[in-house]
Amino acid sequence: MEQKDFAFGKINYLLIGISVIIIIIGFALMSGGGVPQDGVSFNPEIFSKRRIEFAPVITVIGFALTIVGILYNKKEKKRLE
Repeated sequence: MEQKDFAFGKINYLLIGISVIIIIIGFALMSGGGVPQDGVSFNPEIFSKRRIEFAPVITVIGFALTIVGILYNKKEKKRLE
């Protein structure tokens, strides 16, 4: 049987999958907090530390891990046949 050569290995797909989950978590942390029911159109919750500092850092870490997952190359010795 011939061995198929895939562009990515198992570790690459695992890293990319984990990074997608981290990115989704980052965007979920940025969302929420609609307009209050009392008719005021401004909600000061949009300036919370979670939305301004924590969530973007989590999202950038997810994007960086995606790049690592794409560029990761397992060092194997290839046999000549």
